[in-house]
Amino acid sequence: MADQLIRATAAEGGIRAVGVIATRLTEEARQRHQLSYVATAALGRTMSAGLLLASNMKRAESRVNIRIKGNGPLDGILVDAGLDGTVRGYVDNPSVELPPNSRGKLDVGGAVGNDGYLYVVRDVGYGYPYTSTVELVSGEIGDDISHYLVTSEQTPSALVLGVFVGSEGVQAAGGILIQVLPKAATDETLVQTLESRVTALSGFTPLLQAGKTLPEIFEQLLGDMGLEILPETQLVRFHCGCTFDRMLGALKMLGEAELQDMIEKDDGAEATCHFCGTVYQASSAQLNQLIVDLQSEASAK
Repeated sequence: MADQLIRATAAEGGIRAVGVIATRLTEEARQRHQLSYVATAALGRTMSAGLLLASNMKRAESRVNIRIKGNGPLDGILVDAGLDGTVRGYVDNPSVELPPNSRGKLDVGGAVGNDGYLYVVRDVGYGYPYTSTVELVSGEIGDDISHYLVTSEQTPSALVLGVFVGSEGVQAAGGILIQVLPKAATDETLVQTLESRVTALSGFTPLLQAGKTLPEIFEQLLGDMGLEILPETQLVRFHCGCTFDRMLGALKMLGEAELQDMIEKDDGAEATCHFCGTVYQASSAQLNQLIVDLQSEASAK
């Protein structure tokens, strides 16, 4: 099944639901960054969360950045996701591996740590981005994002994220986000019913592995609440906007002295994009051209 995102409503517009399948893009991230099992699960969950959070923004260029900084050995996670369905991300220590937790699952909470902070930046495409910071609840990603939604956006939310990774790579990844909007938030029975149904789920990836589609999962959760699945299915993918020219621009900012030192000591420069792992190499001639450009700009002032 292709990586995709779908949206739905229920309870006469009082409930918003979004689901994403992110299996292939999580596998691409695993390969690009050479991630361990637990690092794959942590990054995959966060990328799915980023796509889900970005899905309710308005402008095409809108993006969400999620930064998780905990006291676990993974150290940190950074994800950038857009309304356009693109996402990228990395973890600080991709080779970290831990024994399974007490439930026999990948110990994402232990890898991230439960003491630290979650930072969410929403860039709506104009003006200053909106930034929110909350303390980590468990390090399991889903709990932490849900805590952010309730405390920072005051929106009752249920978030289920999952990544199943085996010896052959990522076999299932994605998540669902269900939010009770203000017009229905006062209906305590509705909120409690949703909470019990989400809690009763066996997880997200087991449903995918059992062959369930996103519409079928929504039907299971919201089918008796006036479910309406929106017709558009949005494809999502791992994508990084880094380019060789951007890399040269970053090198140029180092200044003439630093560029000259690279030429003399290394006969060029090498830079790796944190987000996608692409390695760029600049020759001495290209660095010399940057120096010429800097000198020209200086003389023109």
